[in-house]
Amino acid sequence: MFCWLNRLYRGLSSPTGRTTQLIWGSLSRSLVLSSRRRIPEFSSFVARTNTCGELRSSHLGQEVTLFGWIQYRRQNTFLVLRDFHGLIQLVIPQDESAASVKKILCEAPVESVVRVSGTVISRPPGQENPKMPTGEIEIKVKTAELLNSCKKLPFEIKDFVKKTEALRLQYRYLDLRSFQMQYNLRLRSQMVMKMREYLCNLHGFVDIETPTLFKKTPGDDHSNKVFLRVEKIIWGAKEFVVPSREPGKFYSLPQSPQQFKQLLMVGGLDRYFQVARCYRDEGSRPDRQPEFTQIDIEMSFVDQTGIQSLIEGLLQYSWPRDKDPVVVPFPSMTFAEALATYGTDKPDTRFGMKIVDISDVFRNTEVRFLQDVLSKPKGTVKAIRIPEGAKYLKRKDIESIRKVAADHFNQEVLPVFLKASRHWNSPVAEFILEKQSLELIRLMELQEEDVILLTAGEHRKACSLLGKLRLECADLLEARGVVLRDPALFSFLWVVDFPLFLPKEENPGELESAHHPFTAPHPSDIQLLYTEPEKVRSQHYDLVLNGSEIGGGSIRIHDAELQRYILATLLKEDVKLLSHLLQALDYGAPPHGGIALGLDRLICLVTGAPSIRDVIAFPKSFRGYDLMSNAPDSIPPEELKPYHIRVSWPADSEAEKSSLDHPHHPES
Repeated sequence: MFCWLNRLYRGLSSPTGRTTQLIWGSLSRSLVLSSRRRIPEFSSFVARTNTCGELRSSHLGQEVTLFGWIQYRRQNTFLVLRDFHGLIQLVIPQDESAASVKKILCEAPVESVVRVSGTVISRPPGQENPKMPTGEIEIKVKTAELLNSCKKLPFEIKDFVKKTEALRLQYRYLDLRSFQMQYNLRLRSQMVMKMREYLCNLHGFVDIETPTLFKKTPGDDHSNKVFLRVEKIIWGAKEFVVPSREPGKFYSLPQSPQQFKQLLMVGGLDRYFQVARCYRDEGSRPDRQPEFTQIDIEMSFVDQTGIQSLIEGLLQYSWPRDKDPVVVPFPSMTFAEALATYGTDKPDTRFGMKIVDISDVFRNTEVRFLQDVLSKPKGTVKAIRIPEGAKYLKRKDIESIRKVAADHFNQEVLPVFLKASRHWNSPVAEFILEKQSLELIRLMELQEEDVILLTAGEHRKACSLLGKLRLECADLLEARGVVLRDPALFSFLWVVDFPLFLPKEENPGELESAHHPFTAPHPSDIQLLYTEPEKVRSQHYDLVLNGSEIGGGSIRIHDAELQRYILATLLKEDVKLLSHLLQALDYGAPPHGGIALGLDRLICLVTGAPSIRDVIAFPKSFRGYDLMSNAPDSIPPEELKPYHIRVSWPADSEAEKSSLDHPHHPES
């Protein structure tokens, strides 16, 4: 891939000082843009002769012109200049004839922009800096020009300097100068370039832009709904509404190009992709954005295996070469298996602590609440093993775990401690028979310092709780120095065989799409559509990486009658709103399917960034604000008139309006 990127990425796992050296060192390496290994001209079309990061001993004696930002100055004798490519040391002239040059370079504030010209010379013996790629040489400055002086900064442009995210977002143009942001955005650009190359040049895909001004349809209501399938919580993602000049008529910004990509298949384009801008109005959600980017893909005459192979090849091809290569094919797991083993449809498979069904151990228990649960048709007893939990978990941790179970799941969880003397220390210890304890030790593969977290209830609810606690406990153990999840390991997983429908949260007697209403049913379950639709599996598949869903797609319904039946009969939607799609399916639609990769999430995981906001150039804040430009903002009534819109303020409007107008929104 890109040779400078190899060293650049390796530096990210190092301490900050070493990271800085490696990042700027690697920026001095050549960037390879294609399989023909062409080296880019970083100084083409501009007045500089070289970048700050590329000069070496091989350039000794050359006259060079550099542009950049003043990184720091030492004793008014040396100055370090920075550009996107790296750092170079300048020697400030001290003789009387160059007094004007010295004045410029000594008086210009840090982060001012300058142009310098001079000669590449060797550093004096013993003064070389081996940690700096340009550390063997320096520039003897002859001329200098201050291009723009910098005012006092709100924070230092250094990665190790602590600053709040709100401050970083308010001055994003300064934050972008940091080593880490430069690295993240450049890696993102290069991975997207490789993806385009793989799709277009190697596999004949066509890059097509689809409209962002569309109409609200049932498909968009269901499409990409933010839905935690296991916990059955709908977060209410909606489309952004855009007014038009026609009274009472509005556009909607699509949450994905779902309908357009299917229509492109009907149009015979055969293979489409797009680096698609998508929009989702879902309020304050941690680590989500109201505008985000997908690698959107659709193909004709393809099955699930074909889509999965395509994506595996795409990630292999675009993956940074400084990491362990992506191994294909990715493992696959059914939704039912993921739920039963990990308590979620996006399991992190980098560590164990799997859910174990221990119902049979307690069939004859004297513990009343376990008896009550097991007497019910779907009642189960489940447990996870926390390795060395007795050593690392404190009493307050156990109390916190039990509170999470009670508050979020209305469920009881019991900690069970096994001591060296084989006595059980837990609220149910006195009721656990010796035979049961021995069976638990065998089933759970218990060691002396381990802790069991035990719960009982309906299968899905019990698994969901333990899936949540599994991650909570992993966080607690890692905070105390236990390494469970290797940050250098990338564990891909396909999750398949999702249910096609789920009962509505507000009305369990009705169905809604688990993914979206255009997802095709599993071929083996077609007949169940007409008898027991709640049991139908779908041809939907998710791609999971390290416990995060980074992609999702499905084989689509290409038969108009089947699509009408699902929309009108099972989902009770108004099919007139989707008449354009249904009509298109009637005109010779080929079998087709696709997928969308969440680019922001993928790059976030690849770079190890703590938030997707760190891999987006100009993101919104946690609450959906642009703190730099103060958006969203109010619009004067006269500017709303052409759109036939009038704002109706709530009772406490003045206070609310005042808070919205305030230039500094409160942020978490």
